[in-house]
Amino acid sequence: MSAKEASSLEILSNSNVQRPLVDFPPSMWGDQFLNYHFDEMAYGRKEKNVHILKEEVKRELLRLADDPLMQLKLIDIIQRLDVTYHFEMEIEEALQRIYDDHQRHFQDDNLYNVSLFFRILRQDGFNVSSHVFNKFKDDKGNFKESLITDVHGMLELYEAAQLSVHGEEVLDEALDLTTTQLKAIAPSIKQYPLAAQVSRALKQKLRHGVPRLEAKHFMSIYQDMASHNKALLKLAKIDFDLLQSLHRKEISMLSRWWKDLGLAENMPYARDRLVECYCWSLSFYFEPKYSFARCFLAKVVTINTVLDDLYDAFGTLEELTLFTDAINRWDISCMEQLPIYMRKFYKANLDCFKEVEDEMAKQGQTYRSHYTIEAWKSLVRGYFKEAQWCTANYIPTVEEHYEISVLATSTCHAHVSASFVGMDETVTKETFEWTGEDPKIASKMVKAASTVSRLMDDIVDHKFEQKRVHVATSVECYMKQYGISEEKAYELLRKELANAWKDINEAFLRPTEMPKPILMRVLNFVRVMDVIYTENDDFTHLGVPLTDFVSSFLIDEVLNDDDEEDQP
Repeated sequence: MSAKEASSLEILSNSNVQRPLVDFPPSMWGDQFLNYHFDEMAYGRKEKNVHILKEEVKRELLRLADDPLMQLKLIDIIQRLDVTYHFEMEIEEALQRIYDDHQRHFQDDNLYNVSLFFRILRQDGFNVSSHVFNKFKDDKGNFKESLITDVHGMLELYEAAQLSVHGEEVLDEALDLTTTQLKAIAPSIKQYPLAAQVSRALKQKLRHGVPRLEAKHFMSIYQDMASHNKALLKLAKIDFDLLQSLHRKEISMLSRWWKDLGLAENMPYARDRLVECYCWSLSFYFEPKYSFARCFLAKVVTINTVLDDLYDAFGTLEELTLFTDAINRWDISCMEQLPIYMRKFYKANLDCFKEVEDEMAKQGQTYRSHYTIEAWKSLVRGYFKEAQWCTANYIPTVEEHYEISVLATSTCHAHVSASFVGMDETVTKETFEWTGEDPKIASKMVKAASTVSRLMDDIVDHKFEQKRVHVATSVECYMKQYGISEEKAYELLRKELANAWKDINEAFLRPTEMPKPILMRVLNFVRVMDVIYTENDDFTHLGVPLTDFVSSFLIDEVLNDDDEEDQP
């Protein structure tokens, strides 16, 4: 049987080998993104409209310089609508000015105002003290009961507390209090849009959410606020529509690439998740300047999905030994040593990175592709180690599990490294060294992001995974090592998650180890994981959150007829 004729399905039908197959749902998108007509003229018109509206909003932002509270409220709306990238310099200058005088602003006794000042400054890395919230406590050290009736204040405190770092007990207490109280009063809030704001905040933490998705939700809320800024709302809608057309163009191009590869037919045991993988990369960066980087990352994540299933749901240990060795050697001549069904996929791995290697060579940045390929090899070695554990029915220690399943196969190290390749001069060799050529020497922030990724996946998915032959998850490792129940293991893992988020928040406090654009790639990786895994492993099972994810990014329109007519 020739390499062209052989597929994993044929291998399976002609073999008595037992394989840990999973009946993954097929792609639900078909070829609907394959043929998209990108209208250059319409795109150009919308770009001009965006420029006009951007200048109008910029003037308003600068006009409010003498009113820090109102300026901060406008910055908050700009950030929630995810058009911050148009005003980065103006916002940075405004926040620096506000921070320089922040002691005066924090003398305010209004819970909403203090929480807003704290959140906007803290999320931008300004190290304001959480002690500003002690004024809202009574003589017994508890938050004052009168605060409970201030729903706006409680909501803002809830979002501010999500930015806590280690040792900030007042924010831990604030998060517990506001979570409990907002859940209790949410059903009785009749005022709109406040009811919608509280509902959304409880469903998806602002700090943990994907900004592009949150912007889509916030648009529908903001337009019903009597005080909304018409120019800003219009800018957000046209900008989203403008970029959506670019993103549709990109997914169309990627759909052709994926179809031409033929891996979905050659390896039918694996998940066909190109569209979801593109939206994953879109969550890393949505701006036009990141188009090349975004498309490369989408290819990497798509190949990674098939790679994961090769090790997790099809390959035998003997076959995987050969494949792992071939990846470590990274040479097309190794293809001949592989089982026939693996050869096309092995070549796809090399080809995916060859494209970017050639591009980096032109730019004199070959170190970028080098580090990314090394991260890929590390990922594959991690998958192989898990395959060995699975074959031996071995439950690793918590420490062993952390080294392999958290640091390596959580994919953080490989995906974040790949996300840097197509970025601008902000990325240097030091960036990749900070990420870690070997995940064991990665920075504290990258390790924290890996922890969030692995633990969220394991918590929501371990029952499904253990119904078949599968490597032990964090849950089984904790249960065995500490002799505890499943529920107690969940409790410990959730504490680990909370600590990891504190590490991530801490990494943003100035002075930072890396420029903000670098830190944002890591944060956005974690945010995608939070959205996908909060309720279920939607990446495997294609639940409602993930289908909404794709629809919001690529299908649903934000502009209506009135918006079109009212464009400048």
